[in-house]
Amino acid sequence: MPRTRSIAERLADLRRRNLYRRRRVVEGPQGRELRLDGRLLLNFCSNDYLGLAADPRVRESLREAALRWGVGAGASHLVCGHTAAHQELEEALAVFTGRPRALVFGSGYAANMGAIGALVGAGDRVFEDRLNHASLLDGGWLSRAQFSWYRHGDAADLECRLQAAAGTGARRAGQALVASDGAFSMDGDLCPLEDLVGVAHRHGAWLMIDEAHGLGVHGRGGRGLVDARRFGTADVPVLVGTLGKAFGTAGAFVAGEEDLIELLIQRARPYIYTTAQPAALAAATLTSLRIAEEEEWRRERLRDLVARFHAGLGTLGLPVPASTLPIQPIMIGDPGRTLALSAALEDAGLLVSAIRPPTVPVGSSRLRVTFTAAHGLADVDRLIEVLAAGLRALPEEGDHG
Repeated sequence: MPRTRSIAERLADLRRRNLYRRRRVVEGPQGRELRLDGRLLLNFCSNDYLGLAADPRVRESLREAALRWGVGAGASHLVCGHTAAHQELEEALAVFTGRPRALVFGSGYAANMGAIGALVGAGDRVFEDRLNHASLLDGGWLSRAQFSWYRHGDAADLECRLQAAAGTGARRAGQALVASDGAFSMDGDLCPLEDLVGVAHRHGAWLMIDEAHGLGVHGRGGRGLVDARRFGTADVPVLVGTLGKAFGTAGAFVAGEEDLIELLIQRARPYIYTTAQPAALAAATLTSLRIAEEEEWRRERLRDLVARFHAGLGTLGLPVPASTLPIQPIMIGDPGRTLALSAALEDAGLLVSAIRPPTVPVGSSRLRVTFTAAHGLADVDRLIEVLAAGLRALPEEGDHG
């Protein structure tokens, strides 16, 4: 019989393939710069897109609310953990998204797992974009529904798969779910939402869009792709958003019709069996939500930063990412070379994450550059300068010296 690999052997294999990950200990608040190991580094790897994680107004809201509510919810929402602060946040999120109701979860992972698990199960079908976030994929796999990928951003491929499923009689009407990211976290591209809406309508499928990286960042007042003025709940029945990225706090929500939210309250296990997030955090999020909607200059700053970055790459003769969002991937391919370039940037005082499998497909390791409204144009110029030097010094693939 084959010998089972030990844990130590599995870890050694990850190191050998340059896929081992390690945590970094941050020694201060999120912002334009981060303090790591006593050094201040210019930070280009945060999802704090609007620069609100350490905003003084949000901090003060949290402090005041902690004095009122304490620091823990004490129980799940369905026991005694659902406070007036949570209720007010849910009502504000419903207004922001233009939907009848919203339900707050502890994390985006929990929201996606909970929504998918409540909507589908054995005998149903789930269709997901191949590059969806892990929380969507895991939700589909663990729901016990029959799972199918479709090619990234390819609504025609999705339609073929829905047609094939209908032809086999494996899908009952109303129990197919199509799930996609709105903005994809590793490439910064957008899903073909209008096409997905059309395909879902033609096949009687629910459509679920995760706007984790879009809400707050683009669209009217930061409403992302699923703006209620264009796409209602009949088009996108399930809208998911996170609060720990552009909004700068933590948690997530699902927004939709009254019946959807009631079903999630009754059936979404990650909601039912989890202690509610602190009420003080909900209160702070109300402040950040208001700021994100009102301060359009933050989104304008992001557009200016991305334009400056693209122009800089062009002067170096480097490929310009297709993304117009603050997520800007620099494709390297080999994980070892990606780590080496990330280390070179850090030596020069810039923090840029090396993204490797399984987060991205094999052969597509990359630097994931992210901008926030706290950055300035001079920061982009510095990034381009150091990136150019690092790429020139990077050994060719397969060159081991």
